[in-house]
Amino acid sequence: MKRWLDPIRTAWVGVVSHKLRSFLTILGVVIGVAAVITLMSIGKGTSARILSSFQSLGSDLLFVQPGTTVSSGVRGAFGSASSLTLEDSMAIAEQVPNIETAASSSTTFTQVVADNENIGSMITGIVPEYQQVYKLNLEEGNFIGYSQYDTAQKVAVLGSTVKETLFGEDDAIGQPIRLGSTVMRVIGVLEPKGQSLMGSSDQTIFIPLTTLQQIFTQSRTNRGEHVVQSIAVLVTDQKYITQISEDISELLRYRHQLALGTDDDFSITSVEQLTSTISEATSTLTLLLGAIAAISLLVGGIGVMNIMLVSVIERTREIGIRKALGAREREIWSQFVVEAAFMTLSGGVIGIIVGWGASRIVARLASLQTLVSADIVILSVGVSAAIGLFFGFYPAWQASRLNPIQALRHE
Repeated sequence: MKRWLDPIRTAWVGVVSHKLRSFLTILGVVIGVAAVITLMSIGKGTSARILSSFQSLGSDLLFVQPGTTVSSGVRGAFGSASSLTLEDSMAIAEQVPNIETAASSSTTFTQVVADNENIGSMITGIVPEYQQVYKLNLEEGNFIGYSQYDTAQKVAVLGSTVKETLFGEDDAIGQPIRLGSTVMRVIGVLEPKGQSLMGSSDQTIFIPLTTLQQIFTQSRTNRGEHVVQSIAVLVTDQKYITQISEDISELLRYRHQLALGTDDDFSITSVEQLTSTISEATSTLTLLLGAIAAISLLVGGIGVMNIMLVSVIERTREIGIRKALGAREREIWSQFVVEAAFMTLSGGVIGIIVGWGASRIVARLASLQTLVSADIVILSVGVSAAIGLFFGFYPAWQASRLNPIQALRHE
C-alpha cells in the first residue's frame, strides 16, 4: 500500500507547493472540459428536442412530397415540382388498403391583421382530416369541418402563439382577421404544441384548403386537378408501412402516367425514416461540436506538459537527491505522472460542474434545450485523465532518466 501512496503524497506536495502554477494548469483543463460538456449538451439537447417532435406524431405516418423540377439541366429544390394534387390524396385514401385517412395541405405566407395588431404568418390550407392526422387539440372553439370545407367558408383556426400576438388575453372566437384583402372569422384556437415535423402549429393559421385555393393563386395541372404541397397518410398499423409505401408509389405512377424506367416525380417517407436521418445528422453535429471544444482540451494538455517540464527543471536537485538515496526510475517517473494526472483529473471534475452550470445558463438565456448525459461526463473525465497521462509522460520520463551526479550539480 505504501508503494502506491508515496507517489500520490509526493505529487500532492508538488501541487500545493506551487499553488498559482497548479491553479493555472488546472484552469486550462477546466475550461476545456467545460467547453466540451456545454457544446455537446447543446447538441444532444437539440437532437432530443427534434426527435421528440418527430415521435409525437407517431410511427404510423407516411409523408408524400412532390419531386424536384429540372430546368436547363439544373435540379431545383426538394418539393419544387407541382406533381401532387388533391385528387391524388383522395385516390390514396380510397384505393390503397390499410389506410385510415389521408390529409393534403398547402402553405403560403401573408400579412395578418386584427384590430391594431398585425403579423406575418404561415397560412396552411387543410382538409378536415388534418386534425386527426397531426393530432391537433383545441383549446377553445371548433376545428374546420366538412361543411366549411365543402363551401369554402372564410373561417380560420389560430395557433396559440398567433392568438396571443393578435388578441392577447381577449377572446378570439368569432373575431375577424384579415388575410391580405380577405376577412376571415376565427372559429377555434389550438392548444400549444411546440415545434413539430411540419413546423410550429403554434405560429400557423389554418383555413380550409378550398378557401386557400380561392383567395390565393393556386396552381392546377393540365388535367385541371388542384396542386397541393404535401399529403400525410395515416395508416391503420405500422406493420403495413412498407407495403402501403409500395402501393402508393404504384398508384401515383399510374395517375401521373410515368413511363417504365422513369424516376418518380414524388417521394414517400415514413416518420421512422425521418427520425433515423435526423438522428444521424444531429449525432454528427454533436460530435462536431465536441471536436471543436476538444481543441481547448488539447491546449490545456499542452499547458500541462509545459508546466511539468518546468517543474522537472526546477526540481532537478531534488530528483538527484532522491536518486542518490536509492529512489528508482519507476518511483521518479510515477511521481510526475501522478502529479500531472492529479491536476488534469481535478480540472476534469471541476470542469464537469462548470460545464453543467454553463449548459443550464445557456438553456435559460438562449431558450435552448440542453442535455448533460452520463456518456458526456464519462468522456470528459476520461479524456482529461488521459491528457494528464499522455502529456505528463514525457516530462516524467525525462525526470526519471536524469543522471544523479549531474542533477546534484544543477543550479
